[in-house]
Amino acid sequence: MQAVEKQKLANFLDLTRNYLGSGYKGPQKDYNFKEDSPVFKTGSADTIDKIAEEIRACRNCRLRGTRTNAAPGEGAMSPLVMVIGEGPGMDEDKQGRPFVGRAGQLLDKMLASIGLSRNTNTFIANVVKCRPPGNRDPDSEETSSCAHFLERQILLLKPKFILAAGRVAAQTLLKTSEPIGKLRGIFTELKVKEIIFPFLVTYHPAALLRNEDLKRPAWEDLKLLRSRLEAANEITNLSEPVNSGGG
Repeated sequence: MQAVEKQKLANFLDLTRNYLGSGYKGPQKDYNFKEDSPVFKTGSADTIDKIAEEIRACRNCRLRGTRTNAAPGEGAMSPLVMVIGEGPGMDEDKQGRPFVGRAGQLLDKMLASIGLSRNTNTFIANVVKCRPPGNRDPDSEETSSCAHFLERQILLLKPKFILAAGRVAAQTLLKTSEPIGKLRGIFTELKVKEIIFPFLVTYHPAALLRNEDLKRPAWEDLKLLRSRLEAANEITNLSEPVNSGGG
């Protein structure tokens, strides 16, 4: 049921109660109802496409009114790495795809430098699937509304490693307020349901575009991820690539 339908029903019930009680019409109350989640058939198994369908139909938070397109995520279905960012920006909102603007182009270069690609062995998503107005940080209501989508994606894809790109993604997933400087550069664990995933934090590529001083530590993070992929025999040894922070 839509929020406006709930409000109309509540107004009717309030009006009926007032007339049966005092006989007078009282002031209308705004109950701030939320809309119900869209209902989908549950007979078939959960799939990435099904989650994407639900995301595009979702109206669970205020971002439904300001988005152009939701960006569910894209990439390999059996990924070595799942990259999780903050949320769509202007270009992502237009195209309905994650990381396709300048920051996304830099992310693709960074991943390619260690043998990763959204076309072959990486899946890319965000903690929120719709663009916050003005590219502001998503608030707790918005991240909470999207949390079950991301959780289902992680559990279906079962990536070997998860790379959080940026402060918002790292803090949201780890449920912490620690600054990114203390979170990045070390492997920790992310527990989703009962499954543990190796988890690494690095700077968001948009931050590298704003501050070139972050390129070197971001490259150190990528080398750490590459070393873990090599140690797990998930990727062949690579020669030292060109600095991924450029361009």
